Amino acid sequence: MHSPLTDAADPLQRERGHLASSRAALRAMREDVESLDLTDVTGTWVSAAVLHNQIQQRIAALADLSHTPLFFGRLDYLHAISEELAEGGTGERFYIGRRHVHDADGDPMVIDWRAPVSQPFYRASRKDPMDVERRRRFGYTGGELTAYEDEHLSDPAEGETRSALLAAEIEKPRVGPMRDIVATIQPEQDEIVRADIGGTVCVQGAPGTGKTAVGLHRVAYLLYAHRERLARTGTLVIGPNSSFLQYIEQVLPALGELDVAQATVQQLVGHVEVRGADSAEAALVKGDARMAEVLRRAVRSGITLPTEPCVVVRGSRRWRVPVHELVEIIEELQGRDIRYGAARDALPQRIAHAVLVKMEQSGEAPDDRVQDAVARNAAVKAVVKACWPPIDPVKLVHRLLSDAEFLAQCADGVLSEEEQRAVRWAKPVRSARTAPWSAADAVLVDEAADLVQRTPSLGHVVLDEAQDLSPMQYRAVGRRCSTGSATVLGDIAQGTTPWATADWPQALHHLGKPGAHVEELTQGFRVPEEVIAYASRLLPEIAPGLAPASSVRDAPGSLVVRRVDGDLVAEVVTACRTALGREGSTGLIAADARIPLFAEALAAAGLPFVEPGTETTAEARLTLVPASLAKGLEYDYVVLDEPADVVAGEPDERTGLRRLYVALTRAVSGLQVLHSAPLPERLGA
Repeated sequence: MHSPLTDAADPLQRERGHLASSRAALRAMREDVESLDLTDVTGTWVSAAVLHNQIQQRIAALADLSHTPLFFGRLDYLHAISEELAEGGTGERFYIGRRHVHDADGDPMVIDWRAPVSQPFYRASRKDPMDVERRRRFGYTGGELTAYEDEHLSDPAEGETRSALLAAEIEKPRVGPMRDIVATIQPEQDEIVRADIGGTVCVQGAPGTGKTAVGLHRVAYLLYAHRERLARTGTLVIGPNSSFLQYIEQVLPALGELDVAQATVQQLVGHVEVRGADSAEAALVKGDARMAEVLRRAVRSGITLPTEPCVVVRGSRRWRVPVHELVEIIEELQGRDIRYGAARDALPQRIAHAVLVKMEQSGEAPDDRVQDAVARNAAVKAVVKACWPPIDPVKLVHRLLSDAEFLAQCADGVLSEEEQRAVRWAKPVRSARTAPWSAADAVLVDEAADLVQRTPSLGHVVLDEAQDLSPMQYRAVGRRCSTGSATVLGDIAQGTTPWATADWPQALHHLGKPGAHVEELTQGFRVPEEVIAYASRLLPEIAPGLAPASSVRDAPGSLVVRRVDGDLVAEVVTACRTALGREGSTGLIAADARIPLFAEALAAAGLPFVEPGTETTAEARLTLVPASLAKGLEYDYVVLDEPADVVAGEPDERTGLRRLYVALTRAVSGLQVLHSAPLPERLGA
């Protein structure tokens, strides 16, 4: 148990001593696990393997990351929380960190940031101190504790001040993958992080409000609060592309969570190999929620009613199920809300049950084994095959997209003739194996597969950059959390697909979570105020109903917009060289079509660069970013090339302006916009 409040003569030295002791305690905890002897463990080889795997994961979770401080804050309570010290009336002290650390006696030296006792570190204020006398924040340099800062929340004489250490942590240079924000979580973010697992939360977040970090930390919190439940059901983070997933993949492991899966929507629906691409018109129709009804009809199109009785021969007896009874059985299964495959599995048992009833009426006493035998009878199998044929989802969608007559039958009254022409493949396709499957086609196959056999549900799913999903993609994600909850993250203003979400209630309906709570984050912590205000000029054009974001970071001079009359490429390369003279990462964002041009120019200038998602190094701190991959990424300094080309690279102006809005909001410390063509009207001359 923590001791009552005391402070040494040299507070900084005392805190360094506690850090050293905590690191030693963590090493001891790890060594205790490593020393476990499993040689005498009883059970099967499977249980032994599972136990070994759990121990290895525990060892990995107890790793001491040298540049990741064990604790970042401290809470001094006015009154004791533990029963041991309550009688004395004195307060207690708790160090708040990324994981729990205890000493040899089991007493906590560092409290996990997710524990209830840690919550006031994020929520306490002068208006509501939550029994906290002092909140202390720590500053680190390269893993070494170098500073601390106190807020005496229960002292009315102390004025409101902005935390310099908090600001320094938020503004720390972005080098390498995304890092956790446990030291800087704000009260409104903490409310979302700690929301109950039973409900789905949707976060509309402007650039720089930390919505992605909030979603990842919510996963970590839920795993802490409901570990056994989620260990059984699983958790999944869904991102827009592989570059984004690579960028965020270190956040959860840094918090000690190693078992969270990550995937793109395309990876989830990987039933077919995507080798083709749709026109914008075709993709819009294929992504429309009406396609679910077309597919439902297609799946059930093969069901037919029998015209002959089913005669089962057993020994010397013949048992006859008349046509009208078979029709009743099939129509009853058709009317039930169960999957096609489940109904098909039930059909032979229903027919067999009808036979058993006749056996009982004749004086026999059949049991379950007899019913199972009848269900496997050739005559029963023949009825099932003829009336409720098996379905291969891939072959079904192949037929739907290549057979005009079949599509017309299934889409009658749902899709217009023009829409049917749009979704059909232009050329005949011989087989499903050689078909030019598109990303939208793969989602259709996933829908068909779920109509045949229910998709397994996870305990919790985080869906990031959700505004870019089509209704059919939402349905695909919703199937993965039909019995679980979800955290939906996005920004309507950053929707850059032709089918981008118009509003969150509509999207949540398609996800199957219509009752989800929608939370809006408008307070930015990453993008400087000057930059976000400039980008927000586009909001009336791209998202009229959305409130503009503000930023807590006032960084005069963080925005430079310059017209270039000469060689624009050369000027952009020079701007990159200048940005690299500062600490941190630099991102050069350009229209996709101009990326090869800059790859050549940077190489000629001797400026090494990496692709999005690749970790930067001391030698290569520059990332060359196609505008289409910029979403979700961030850099200390951004050089944006020719905004007009970014806009022109999209199929319509609104989508182009949204793509530009994304590119304008990737900078943490400074943005330089260079152009030779006129800027979009709302951004000025």
